[in-house]
Amino acid sequence: MSSRYIVRRVLLFLLVIWVGTSLIFFLPRLAPDRDPVAQRLGNLAATGGINTEGLDEMVEAYRAKFGLDQPLWKQYLNYMFDMLRFDFNYSIAMYPATVFEIVMRAVPWTVGLLLVSTLLAFAIGSLVGALLGWPRTPRVMHWVATPFLMMSSVPYYILGLVMMYVFAFKFKWLPLGGGSQYGTVPTLTWQYVWDVVHHAILPAASMVVAGVGFWALSMRGMMVTTLGEDYVMLAEARGLSPRRIFFRYAMRNAILPQTTGLALSAGTILSGSLLVEVIFRYPGMGSVLYRAITGFDYFMIYGVVFFVILAVGAATLLLDLIYPLLDPRIRYSRK
Repeated sequence: MSSRYIVRRVLLFLLVIWVGTSLIFFLPRLAPDRDPVAQRLGNLAATGGINTEGLDEMVEAYRAKFGLDQPLWKQYLNYMFDMLRFDFNYSIAMYPATVFEIVMRAVPWTVGLLLVSTLLAFAIGSLVGALLGWPRTPRVMHWVATPFLMMSSVPYYILGLVMMYVFAFKFKWLPLGGGSQYGTVPTLTWQYVWDVVHHAILPAASMVVAGVGFWALSMRGMMVTTLGEDYVMLAEARGLSPRRIFFRYAMRNAILPQTTGLALSAGTILSGSLLVEVIFRYPGMGSVLYRAITGFDYFMIYGVVFFVILAVGAATLLLDLIYPLLDPRIRYSRK
């Protein structure tokens, strides 16, 4: 791997971050007649949270505090400078809490849910797909895998609603939503850990069940292609055991393109998980982003989407850099 390739990938990564952060700055401002400060203070005044006298002066004061009274170009420059320092200002809807504090409280919930569900779906789906592509697999395996393959086209949140109705509402085996029981104080005890796991089963299961079919279909195609390679036929001619051929020659090489697909689909998986969090009222970044969008909290939207763009871009960059190490046959060069 040449230094020119590394520099080019890093520059592309920085370009994606810049374009993404620029879009999330301008898109919320395209909505007509939407002043987040006026809307927030107006709602508080309507519910008796603040005095209505001098409301206009209060709106102007808070707009100046958040920098929303400045020209758009100056707001953009301040915004980009703040992004470089990971300073996302205060949340308009949850003032005086800062965006960074709120996002950092939500990140562990999203990372835990996403990491476990994605790795489970990837591992189970890849194994099922490899077995489906292996000619010696019992026929009953095809019947068992069919429901998972059918569910691969069902969005996470639709499957989540169905599972919520069946397992939480109908049979009441699992909680309807939330990250833990209401009013529970987080502690490092087995009781609290089980409470968190118990609440995460439904959102994680909806993502795993929907993801297994996708990875199984992809892995099956890779497996069929790999089985036609010369080195697999040579291994069979040498009389190696089917088990060794399956794991050491076929599945080992077929799973390499799967890792590429895992990074490329990171954005789709993450966006699906954010919707699942909203449905199950899971205290992750999806719920935070939903409240920010409905409340037109500019700075909260900036913070959450920036971390999403950064995570997806970093995952793609990391894969681009380590993939030649995983598969020495890969060489990047400019013709």
